[in-house]
Amino acid sequence: MHASPHDPYVRVRGAREHNLAGVDVDIPRDALVVFTGVSGSGKSSLAFGTLYAEAQRRYFESVAPYARRLIHQVGAPSVGEITGLPPAVSLEQRRSSPNVRSSVGTVTTLSNSLRMLFSRAGRYPEGAERLDSDAFSPNTAAGACPSCHGLGRIHETSEELLVPDPGLSIRQGAVAAWPGAWQGKNLRDVLDALGYDVDRPWRELDAKDREWILFTDEQPVVTVHPVREAGRIQRPYQGTYTGARRLVLRTFSDSRSPALRAKAERFLTSAPCPVCGGGRLRPEALAVTFAGRTVAELAALPLTALAGVLATAAGADATETARVLTEDLVARIGTVTELGLGYLSLDRATPTLSNGELQRLRLATQLRSGLFGVVYVLDEPSAGLHPADTEALLVVLDRLRSAGNSVFVVEHHLDVVRHADWLVDVGPGAGVHGGRVLHSGPPRELAGVEESVTRRFLFDREPAPARTAREPAGWLRTGPVTRHNLRGVDAAFPLGVFTAVTGVSGSGKSTLVDALVDAFTGQGEGSGRLVTVDQRPIGRTPRSNLATYTGLFDVVRRLFAETEEAKGYGYKAGRFSFNVPGGRCETCQGEGFVSVELLFLPSTYAPCPDCHGARYNPETLRVRLRGRTVAEVLDLTVESAAAFFEDVPAAARSLRALLDVGLGYLRLGQPATELSGGEAQRVKLASELQRPHRSPTLYVLDEPTTGLHPADVEVLMRQLHGLVDAGHSVVVVEHDMDVVTTADWVIDLGPNGGDRGGRIVAEGPPERVAGAAGSRTAPYLARALSGGAPDRP
Repeated sequence: MHASPHDPYVRVRGAREHNLAGVDVDIPRDALVVFTGVSGSGKSSLAFGTLYAEAQRRYFESVAPYARRLIHQVGAPSVGEITGLPPAVSLEQRRSSPNVRSSVGTVTTLSNSLRMLFSRAGRYPEGAERLDSDAFSPNTAAGACPSCHGLGRIHETSEELLVPDPGLSIRQGAVAAWPGAWQGKNLRDVLDALGYDVDRPWRELDAKDREWILFTDEQPVVTVHPVREAGRIQRPYQGTYTGARRLVLRTFSDSRSPALRAKAERFLTSAPCPVCGGGRLRPEALAVTFAGRTVAELAALPLTALAGVLATAAGADATETARVLTEDLVARIGTVTELGLGYLSLDRATPTLSNGELQRLRLATQLRSGLFGVVYVLDEPSAGLHPADTEALLVVLDRLRSAGNSVFVVEHHLDVVRHADWLVDVGPGAGVHGGRVLHSGPPRELAGVEESVTRRFLFDREPAPARTAREPAGWLRTGPVTRHNLRGVDAAFPLGVFTAVTGVSGSGKSTLVDALVDAFTGQGEGSGRLVTVDQRPIGRTPRSNLATYTGLFDVVRRLFAETEEAKGYGYKAGRFSFNVPGGRCETCQGEGFVSVELLFLPSTYAPCPDCHGARYNPETLRVRLRGRTVAEVLDLTVESAAAFFEDVPAAARSLRALLDVGLGYLRLGQPATELSGGEAQRVKLASELQRPHRSPTLYVLDEPTTGLHPADVEVLMRQLHGLVDAGHSVVVVEHDMDVVTTADWVIDLGPNGGDRGGRIVAEGPPERVAGAAGSRTAPYLARALSGGAPDRP
């Protein structure tokens, strides 16, 4: 293949990454290119797994070999040849681990500039030494308040929290903050050995003893002689005592388990730090001001207000240093406010941001970087965005392209698809039924591609079918809720119907639904269970897969253990697990592959030289179930497995649930790490659907259509409405107006985000909300109900 040096196309030949079937495709540069297709069709494999991976590989080859060892490198994609490919920048939909020290300021790097402004141009007390910029950061040892360690709040506890029922004795569990099982028994036995009466009611113990048991920082070690139990030999051991307060604080600060942290938090109160007053910094840093305010006060202002303060301060009286730094800050803040995020403050913690807000902050940072001639590869940038916010996103994408860049977007949102200069549609189906490029050209030309699933949704829009709203079986009330930007909000959720919670990004939707979950007691009329289904991964390692998560693998292993061959060899069900020694291949520890360290090149994974990817040792693979080994069964797709296990009710039920949510293309042994957020959510839903439902259940889903093609959304909606028809309740946080039109009840928050939102602006059936004055959702909902063209309201 000979390409002109001025060839305006990126030309891909022979792409075979994941399920791509030897794809050849030409994609124009300096254009907004959207990759579409049903979930699992191969569009991300083409955009990220092939184009971005190859761009990164080429860039790293230009880096010195020694430096290359220090960089995490992506492996070379499976592709014949790619020409005309510029350097690439990737913006994926990944949320890092929640960290209260990560904030709007750190994500956008605006905090760095603000700290530099205070260091170089701040007003210092007379005689005070000038501080480095690190001294104005609560995340450094030089700047953090020594009392609260830069968090701004201190956590404390009390006897009333630690011992809610003083009528109980220690043996009966008076100290509720103690762990259960062995550790709680150990603490009780240590106290007993120290001479404290563990059988008297707590309130009858001496006040000094109660104080020591709960609040001591001492950790005495004593020999414990456990009470003998019939049939058990228990030897004396050295036990260490830890005070209840110390134990709770240590668990809250150090534990990585969200459940343990949440339990510890129940026994704590939170208050502003008395030393820094919530400013998070050392006194010497808080003594420095700019424009009459401390760095903490400026960081707490909404960005629009901060820009105003800085612009005023950069007047004629400002020094040259102050003028340069403030002008740069104001310009960079302008990029963020342009994306509708002016209501955020620099000190707003990122765990409290919605996915849409976080994605736009990253986009704003890239927009300001001023790069030219690169390929931006974006993973569903509209995910988590209200239709009104999507319009601001399109402006940013156009600006990136106009600046001389190529913008490649994997996307399902139809307004973004229509806005594209070029469309690459991959399909027609998912997994083995996809992996082909059906169309590469202007979006309007997709209308003639009969095989495309996307075509129907892009060109054949019809008004939402008329339907009769279901009548609520009761109401679940929550509030008044005061959390984040919600201020005393009272809400009523109908039971026995499908409810959609809508509103622009940052309006308080997820906060309100979280409050509903927290307040749920299982006693509401018509609802006895609560099930939340989110898009978090179903496992963090390749050892967790579709079969293990759904419980299907337990059935498979039992079936193998019941074969005559297995009985003859004396194999039990555990023999057929690749997670424990015995049946697995010990060379790869049951992974199926081994890591090959190449020093100057990226580490690569190769099939295990002993089991060749099967995960099991030869002795285990001697056993066959209906002609297949356990490794071959794990390699079956859900579709194929449904036919293979059709006469096994326990397996058929799990597989039918997976088929019903549109996951027939996934392999049973597909690692959890390879699943998208949308796929993970549907696996969780399928796991729930396969269980027999006796009591009415409240299902709460946070943006269940994120990452789903409109065809997949139809499949998902059939299941959710089926749950409601079966007597359950469904509450979804949702931006897809086509989904909202099918709801029985809509709760719309707003009117805007942040401090300008946080209240219910409309509620009722979709038709009523579509006509509500003051609702930013209303025009888009009205358009979806009428099936109208995507004109701007």
